Amino acid sequence: MLKHRLIPCVLLKDWQLVKSIRFDSFRTIGHPTATVRVYNSRNVDELIVLDLDAGLPGEEINTEIISDMADQCFMPLTIGGGIDSVDAIYRVLAAGADKISINSKAVETPSFIRESAGIFGSQCIVCSIDVKKENHQYVTYNRKKGIVDIDPLTLAKEYESMGAGEILLTSIDHEGTQKGYDLDLLERFKNRLRIPVIINGGMGEPGHGIAAINAGADALAAAYIFHFSRYTPLQIKEVLDKNGIPVRL
Repeated sequence: MLKHRLIPCVLLKDWQLVKSIRFDSFRTIGHPTATVRVYNSRNVDELIVLDLDAGLPGEEINTEIISDMADQCFMPLTIGGGIDSVDAIYRVLAAGADKISINSKAVETPSFIRESAGIFGSQCIVCSIDVKKENHQYVTYNRKKGIVDIDPLTLAKEYESMGAGEILLTSIDHEGTQKGYDLDLLERFKNRLRIPVIINGGMGEPGHGIAAINAGADALAAAYIFHFSRYTPLQIKEVLDKNGIPVRL
């Protein structure tokens, strides 16, 4: 049986790793390399870092800091933010990343996923979908475009057909709230895709992870709980294991 993964998902801003609440109100977690060393010692399965600065006009992907993190990272490392070309993927992987996360470019040009997967393999391509609830309906949100007129599940299916290896699904309404994952959103995705869904946004206690996996999540992404709560990654995994959820202990 495949084991469910526990994955810190953090933001890179102004050369620091930060955590946000609903993609706003940024709170510093720490220096990237020091934080990676902490994650190494705490039994997390992977690490996702989304570079907010790289998506800004005129800003380049910070391969220097990616390389510094990769040198200290003994788990799979996914990097996102500003990845809009095959050359950008080459540079991020050459800096030491194992996977890349695409958001805006995938929305603008879905065929870019097929091109990238054809060169680097589907296992390397994570497609990120940010979701909000508007008028009781789930909608896709993009930092550049705002609300995108396409259903999140429909978009995920298109990404899967184009060769994406995983979906990083973030509920903006739940992100940073510690009130639990968006289970209604997960139920919509349950058994609808052949590729793994990493749910992100809202984990405040181990029970939230149990509920999310039961609702269909393949992996749990979080950040706040690892830095601003009493729970360690190992404690979270032990609770999952005791509740019959296979994890790597």
